[in-house]
Amino acid sequence: MVFALAAALSILAVGLICVFLFANGVPAMIEIGIPDFLLGTTWRPANDIYGIFPMIIGSIYVTAGALIFGVPAGLLTAIFLSRFASAKVAAFLKPGVELLAGIPSVVYGFFGLMIIVPFIRLNAPGNGLSLLAASILLGIMILPTVITVAKNALDAVPQSYYEGALALGATHERSVLCVLVPAAISGIMAGVVLGIGRAIGETMAVVMVAGNQPIIPASIFDGVRTMTANIVLEMGYAADLHRGALIATGVVLFVFILLISTLFNAMKKRGERS
Repeated sequence: MVFALAAALSILAVGLICVFLFANGVPAMIEIGIPDFLLGTTWRPANDIYGIFPMIIGSIYVTAGALIFGVPAGLLTAIFLSRFASAKVAAFLKPGVELLAGIPSVVYGFFGLMIIVPFIRLNAPGNGLSLLAASILLGIMILPTVITVAKNALDAVPQSYYEGALALGATHERSVLCVLVPAAISGIMAGVVLGIGRAIGETMAVVMVAGNQPIIPASIFDGVRTMTANIVLEMGYAADLHRGALIATGVVLFVFILLISTLFNAMKKRGERS
């Protein structure tokens, strides 16, 4: 009974969030005009111009950059921890990975502002507050998710797969990379999808290092504004249609997260069937 009640409360909370978002965001989206809202390239609340296309592109660019920086490093670390690291090394590295997951996003943002942004400013065009800085920082932030899920997927592969590859004459490295990794691909992809969800929903760290310019960036050294950053930066003083436009931005973000969750569940079911 207690468990059923807890599950019902969780479902109710999600339902209330959906009702709030759609009840307040969809009317504003309709008033602005759905094509103008989703595809408009100008965000100018003072003139009642609300186009979030630059923020959509910014969110996609930042998330893609985070995957480029975070997924290879996370996957290689997971493979190392699962199949190459000694017990002592693994016992040392695992707490470090868990610590990364527990660091508040504002601390990540401060690290990016003090270390990553000045480094980019000294070695590349621009002032350092850029798409590149946000991508690097988010790539670091998604590492715990990618590493943990990928390692669990690799550990779940039957040992007979590895032993069979060795019996056929494959080396340890080839057995791991050519047999175990493909066998765990569904779980690994699930970790990537969860990393996407973490990256696209991150706010504070991105606000601190991305530059927050509501334009489509021409290069990785230009400033960028994501949908989450757009909501946080302006919700404190927004009113009327401006407030509705920000809530509508949350609706678009909610749809993005819903699609990511649906993809994750599909991958999970596919992995269970295989």
